[in-house]
Order: sequence, then structure tokens, then C-alpha cells
Amino acid sequence: MSAVQNESRKRSKKRFVASQQKKRWKGSRELEVGMQGVLITCNMNERKCTAEAFNLLNEYADKLYGPEKLSDSNASSSEDEEAEEEDVDVALKKEVSQLQASGTKQKRRFQALDSGANNVIFIRTQNLESDKLIHHILSDLHTTKKKKSRVILRMLPVTGTCKAFQEDMVKYLTTFLEPWFKAPNCATYQIAFKARNSSHNKRDEIIKSIAGLVGKLNPKNKVDLTNPELTIIVEVIKAVCCISVVKDYTLYRKYNVQEVVKEDVPKSDAIAAKTDTNTTEQQEKWNGGETVRKDEEEEKNVSQDNEEVQGDGGGGE
Repeated sequence: MSAVQNESRKRSKKRFVASQQKKRWKGSRELEVGMQGVLITCNMNERKCTAEAFNLLNEYADKLYGPEKLSDSNASSSEDEEAEEEDVDVALKKEVSQLQASGTKQKRRFQALDSGANNVIFIRTQNLESDKLIHHILSDLHTTKKKKSRVILRMLPVTGTCKAFQEDMVKYLTTFLEPWFKAPNCATYQIAFKARNSSHNKRDEIIKSIAGLVGKLNPKNKVDLTNPELTIIVEVIKAVCCISVVKDYTLYRKYNVQEVVKEDVPKSDAIAAKTDTNTTEQQEKWNGGETVRKDEEEEKNVSQDNEEVQGDGGGGE
């Protein structure tokens, strides 16, 4: 083979490999049914929120699961360079097989995807339990009172996803909720429901359906809006419904990393502080298990993906 032909085949190989790598990394960049991970809300700065989320998640994941292990791509690259010198065809076939295999082997522990809503980031997780990880993070923040983020607001684990239609949600939750609520298991609970960029689901109907399911699993399950043992989180974004069942939702301030690091207010001070809630129009409060804005007229003008709505678990008793 002439030197000119050899050089031409090398260039062809490089172009082919580059195109395969582009396809490989493009992949699925949006939240889809079947995924697990963490929904993270922020205040405008999504890029900084993503960086903070990766730092926080990796810090605690290293403690719980150990450092992330990745295959050494440098070694394969050097081997390919040597193979290029000897036989371009062999090197090309080897590279193609590696790229095909890496689709499953090289998935990172955390991957940022488009959630489908403004000011909401979805971090897809692999080979870990997002509910335990997020609870561990909030538990540590609550204990140490050490602030570790500036723009992250809430971190909600997503341990199940389904299509965001009522019949699909009911079918999926019938099985999903069994580990916590099916007899002989029972617990007090509340339902936190929120929909973004989705108008085909009626909040009250969804909450009633979920509460009915929980009641059928075990009649001893009871609604508790003050201090429930478990909270069923249902977050709908476009056509995807994200679900999880979490502990200490009230204790950890609705899984808000900014609020959980604040010092606990004594009861006497808390009563006095209640009278000051009218001083800030944007401040939210508990009202029968629901999160509502002080200025209801303003709430009507806010788009649905910026609302903050929590279900009251009605109909579950």
C-alpha cells in the first residue's frame, strides 16, 4: 500500500470515529419515562445550579458508594495509535467495537438532562438509590447547618417515572407504592403534587386517585398533614410523571437545601414569627398541607411551571 493511500485511510478512520463519538455523546438528553435521578429546582441560574448539583452529589456519593470508577480510555487510545501504524483496517474495526460497547459501560454516575421546565434540572443517576442519597445529604446539612450551595433550592429524588396521564399514573402507582403502604406495612402520609408545562391533569382528581390507592393497599394508612411519616412526591413535567416516597419531608423543609441549614426556631419564636409572614409577598406558607402564595392575584399571573403546589392527601382516610 502506498503512503498516499495509507494516509487517506487514516483520515477516513478519524472522520468516522469522530462521527461515532458525536452520536455516542449526543444520546438522550431529555427526561424520559423509565429514568431515575434527582429533580433540582433553582432560581434562574441553571448553569451554576448544575455545577453545584454535581459537586454536592459527587461529594456525598463518594462517601456512600466510594469514588466513581471509569475505564481508562488513554490506554486504548495509545494502542489504537500503534495499530494505525500496523494495520488501519484492524484499528478501525477495534474502534467501532469499542464505541458500540461503551454505550452501556461508560454511563456516568450522574448525567444532567433537560427536564422540560424552566428553572428545573434533572440529574439522571446510575447504579445508586437517589432517595437514600438525597436523604443523606439533607440529614447532614440539617445536622451541620453548613451551607453548601447558593442557587440550588430543592432536591427531590425520582425513583420512578411513568407517562403523565391519570390512567398511566394510577396503574404505575398501584405497584410502586406497595413497599411502603401495602399490608402489613402502613404509615401516615401526605401527597405533594406539582405540574409544570402540563394542563391535562387535574390536581384534585390525581390526589384523590392516589389517596384511594393508598387506602386500598391498607386501610390503616392515614393522612397526616402536620408531621407525616412518609410523603408521596408527584412531579409532572410535560408528558413525564416523576415519583418518589420520602421520609422527613417536613423536618427537612420540603427538601429545600437553603432552608434546612437554617437554625430551628423555638416554638415561642415561631408563633411570633407567624405574624411577620405578610411582610414578603413572595413568601410561602403551610395552609392545610398546601403550599400557596400570599398574593393570590399574583399567583394567577404566574405560569404553571413556576407554581408551587403541594397536595393535601385528601380522600385518603
